[in-house]
Formats: sequence, C-alpha cells, structure tokens
Amino acid sequence: MRDAPRVLVSGVVLDQPMGGVRRHNAELLPRVAKLLSDAGGELVLMEGKAPVAFELPADLRILRSDVPSSPAPVRASFEGRALRSALQEEAAAGRPIDLVHLGHMPAPRSLPVPHTHTIHDLRMLNLEHTPMSRRLVSRHVIGAAVTGATKLITVSELVKGELIAEFGAEEEQVCVVPNGCDHLPALKREEKDRGPLLSVGHLEPRKNVQLLIEAIALDEALGELVLVGAPKGSERDLLQALAKERGVSERVRFAGVVSDEELAALYAQCSACVFPSKLEGFGIGVAEAMRAGAPVAIARGTAMDEVAAGCCVEFDAEDASDCVRALHEATSMEEGALEAARERSRAFSWDESAGRLLDAWLRAIAGEVPG
Repeated sequence: MRDAPRVLVSGVVLDQPMGGVRRHNAELLPRVAKLLSDAGGELVLMEGKAPVAFELPADLRILRSDVPSSPAPVRASFEGRALRSALQEEAAAGRPIDLVHLGHMPAPRSLPVPHTHTIHDLRMLNLEHTPMSRRLVSRHVIGAAVTGATKLITVSELVKGELIAEFGAEEEQVCVVPNGCDHLPALKREEKDRGPLLSVGHLEPRKNVQLLIEAIALDEALGELVLVGAPKGSERDLLQALAKERGVSERVRFAGVVSDEELAALYAQCSACVFPSKLEGFGIGVAEAMRAGAPVAIARGTAMDEVAAGCCVEFDAEDASDCVRALHEATSMEEGALEAARERSRAFSWDESAGRLLDAWLRAIAGEVPG
C-alpha cells in the first residue's frame, strides 16, 4: 500500500434533503478528502443515479453509477455490482482502491477490499410501533453490517454501546466520530422580550413534534413555535391538523428547509430551542443551538443527553406538561449556564472528526480487526 490510501465512498443515498446524515457527509467528506490528498492518497466518490445534493470539492473524483437511492432492496441489488465494477476499473487504470466506506444499509456483500460502515442510529430496530417482521429483518441487516465491516463508525458512545450490547461488536471494532457543529456562522444573540420557540429537524414521527404543539396549547405564554426541517410523508398535514384542533394554528410556523444563514439567524432570535425526539443517534441541532448561545430543552433518553452533557434542560418525551416546565426553565437560563453550554459545544469540531474518520480508515486498512 502507498503511504496514504485510496478510499472509495459509496454516495448513492446522498441525494436526500438536509438532515443529520447529509450534514455529516457534506462536512466530513471534503475535509477527509483534503487530508488524504495532502498525504498523497485520494478519496473517490461513487454517485448514485441521482446526483449528490450538496457541493463537493472541484478536484474530488466522482464515479457515476445507475444505483437508485431507494427503495432499499433495489438499491442493494444494484450497489454491490456497481462497487465491484468500480473497484475493477480503478485497479485496471492503475489506481487500486484500498478501502470502501459505506454509510447506509443494507451493506453490499463480497467486496474484495476491506470496508468500513457508518451507523448513525438503530432506528430500523428501535422505532416505536415498528412491526415485529420489520424488526427481525432489521436485526439481520444490522447484524450483517456489523459482521462484514472491518471498522464500524458511530456518531455517539450511545450507539457504540448498543452495537456492542445488541450485536456483539468488539470494543476496538467501533470508532466514535461525532458530528460537528461549527459549520454555521456564530451570530450575536438578539436582545428581545420574547422570540419564538425553535425546533430543528425533519418532520417525522420519531421527532415527536406533536408534543410541542400540545405544550404550547397548554400555555399561551410560550408564544410562537417555529418548525425547521423537511416534512416526511404526511407528517406536516397531521401536525397542522393537530394545531388546528388545539386552537394554536396561528402560533405554529412551518419554515421548511432553510439555508445555513437563515438557521443561524433563527438560533440568534429564538427564546429557546426544543428537541422532543424519542430516538436520536446524536443531535446536531442541540450542539448547534448550544454553540449559538441559545437556551436548549431536550427530551431525555437519547444520544442528545450525551451531546448536552448536563448543559440543557431535560423533560419527559411523553409529558406535555413536563415539556412546558422545561421550556420555562430554559428561557430563564442565566448567562453562566449558557456559557457552559457554549463551552461544551466546542467538543464537536468537524476538523477533529475528519481526523478521527481518517484514523479509523487507516486502522481498518492496516488490518486491525476484532479478536
């Protein structure tokens, strides 16, 4: 192997709207590509049938493929063949690939080089109301990814622990590469009597946004609620119907997907940020909000606890009254507590995480495999 490797990243699902997975790749891939290039290696991206939805470095080499991003079974049937073909073509051109990196499931089988796999969370297994048949399939799919990967990448210690406990992954097999939060401009917090409450994340059932609508319906003093994020399925319609039923339609604003500049301004203007999710593998919004100096309230029991490290107000994800209590506590946070949260957010740097990811790749290529 050369002093630095060539790594092929499968980007066939990177046509998705902004969210944690897309942010993870949009921030890390350009950084780790530069680290590899500076050391004499190369990062190559295999794009799917649909183009990657974010800007990539002009000098990053992209391989085209006909792999659709969905549905997952169809993607899986195309992806393995496309990756093996790409590996053969790169070797024939005198550019052999040392490692394949994957960030989605199911994982392709029978790759002729080592591969690493990022697992952001276990939602396939743990989502509320998931049918038993799907849980069984998900357990098989995740288990196959754990067994096949030389190294597993997770974004939190919580997910690492779940992979070890649930799937028998070895401690040294799992590398934690947390998300960063230093991608947004840091704006001065605006001094105003009462800004809106802000919630950031896709509109989908696991995000538990209905709890926030119930909470503001309980207490008019909480004011307006701004929801930032792309809707999935019929979730926006369901939330709008609930807001109408509770008489708070005029106090709920669906902002949709916003630019980084708009999001930074919302963090600066809000009275508090609130994240009621029942399942999170990390919680980028929590780290972003802490870095912005905004008070933050989170539902307890997910990886958001790990991100917050005691610097946010917590509440029960099933209790709207407890959410009301937490929001009032958050909006009353003193500057010392907000500064402690800012300090905590400095633990999440994209540059540092890029270095961690590259280190995991190098150790995988060197053959550091479990027991």
